[in-house]
Amino acid sequence: MLNNKLIGMIKTICFDFGNTRLKAAVFENEKFAEEIVLPNDDITVIENLLARYNPQKTILSSVIDHNTAIEDLLASRTKFHKLSHHTKANFTTPVGKPETIGADRLALSAAAVYFYPGKNNLVIALGSCITYNFINQYHEFIGGGISPGMEMRFKAMQVFTAKLPLVEKDWNFPLIGYDTKTNMQSGVIAGITYEIDGFIDSYALKYGNFNVVLTGGDTSYFAGQLKNKIFADSNFLFKGLYALSETNNG
Repeated sequence: MLNNKLIGMIKTICFDFGNTRLKAAVFENEKFAEEIVLPNDDITVIENLLARYNPQKTILSSVIDHNTAIEDLLASRTKFHKLSHHTKANFTTPVGKPETIGADRLALSAAAVYFYPGKNNLVIALGSCITYNFINQYHEFIGGGISPGMEMRFKAMQVFTAKLPLVEKDWNFPLIGYDTKTNMQSGVIAGITYEIDGFIDSYALKYGNFNVVLTGGDTSYFAGQLKNKIFADSNFLFKGLYALSETNNG
């Protein structure tokens, strides 16, 4: 098999350790090639991944207490960068404390500037929580908002009430629920749709040259429900990690 360098291909693996899943994405030069869901952060899992893809560069975004031994492994085998508030970025953080900004939000902001430079960008990420990330046309991360994600909303109603059950999502819910289950599905799923549209409307009234990106696990569904024009990209966080890897790994 030809070495990646001999054929002019640079492979980068971007690791995203979130609250619900551990994922990795393989890039071949700038092209997103593949997403992998990892069973855990055991050192052998990472070793097997490196052996399979032979990347030259790696980057890790983690919002959990992960196995730190993998950082030493990645640093010994590749050009490695761990995302933090010390990361060199293509945007600035003039408000708040940079060290309190989550690694996922840093990556999303980097992707917004990389792919939509010179615009007022609102990046909405659907996950355990829904984050609203605003990066202005001067490439400054201003802030945004955080609200409970879909699963969290369903679980909260079951945990904090005496009789409501734990309900799972069903995209075929009626707008007007006819029993407890469909009432909860309508309240959560339609409620998220109206919340997102409401935020977009409010930002659009305040800012011109405005652009919206929706990303995260349920992007394909919500993108079709929103009345506002958006760009939907379920791999946007990974693309931001790739951009940051290029900046920090050379």
